[in-house]
Amino acid sequence: MRRNHVVNLLSPLGPSEVRGLNLAEPMDGEFLSEIKTLWQQAGGLLIFRDQQLNQRQHIDFSRQFGTPFGSPDGVPLQDTVSRYLHPDHPEIYRVSNQLDAAGQPRGRARAGTYWHSDVSFRERPASASILYAKEIPKVGGDTLFANTQAAYAALSEAMKDLLAPLTAVHDFAVAAATQYAQPVVINGDFDGTNQALHPVVRQHPDSGRKSIFVNPGFTSHLQGFEKPESDALLNFLYGHMTRPEFIFRQVWQDNDVVMWDNRLLMHYALADYGTEPRYLERTTIIGERPAPGAIGT
Repeated sequence: MRRNHVVNLLSPLGPSEVRGLNLAEPMDGEFLSEIKTLWQQAGGLLIFRDQQLNQRQHIDFSRQFGTPFGSPDGVPLQDTVSRYLHPDHPEIYRVSNQLDAAGQPRGRARAGTYWHSDVSFRERPASASILYAKEIPKVGGDTLFANTQAAYAALSEAMKDLLAPLTAVHDFAVAAATQYAQPVVINGDFDGTNQALHPVVRQHPDSGRKSIFVNPGFTSHLQGFEKPESDALLNFLYGHMTRPEFIFRQVWQDNDVVMWDNRLLMHYALADYGTEPRYLERTTIIGERPAPGAIGT
């Protein structure tokens, strides 16, 4: 692979764009290590411009970062979203406001229009999500990213000490109740497979840095708290995590591939484009079980 790409910093939080790099070409081990280091330095958010990938190439690139949900050697996403998977490539989740020739959705419309971290309701939540913009509106459809490492670092020491031993329940039922039409929801998704207990503060396996790991989309409650207590603390954290200084706004360009780290970012897709056509394809990498941040470190 030729290494004549250019990296441009887009935000003090680290998000960066990469130009002149063809993700369809295989990467050797040394270069892949460089990309992983760059991803970490970019605050877990890289935007690869001007890509031309078919589904197989998208999956092959993704597999360099782990096993995708839906792959033969992985586990599927929840059943409720199975209708939005690519019919020939179950590793690919489709996002679209369009219908196919048979009048069926090409993907999930208005997907992710709430703050969340992908698949946080699993015992092993997503690490990377890799989203490829194949058709985007002329204006609108941006995605907001909140850096939860920066948000954690800005907390008082007293609040860090309070959060350190806490755990939270993440449950797909939270999103199912507000984000999915009832006929779409599959009851089998509530058998416990899509519910998990995670530390409120997690430590990144590569950088060792801590982040706040709760989100409004999937976090049900703090373990061991009465509901009013849990709600009060979670609402404080949600407001803190989404302060403007922790936000990066991705303004999509044609053929962008955006790779983000769900372990330190949550995101919100803006549905402000009306009927303008929008079609994107996403792979989602199975991560590790979240490790709590040690108290006092």
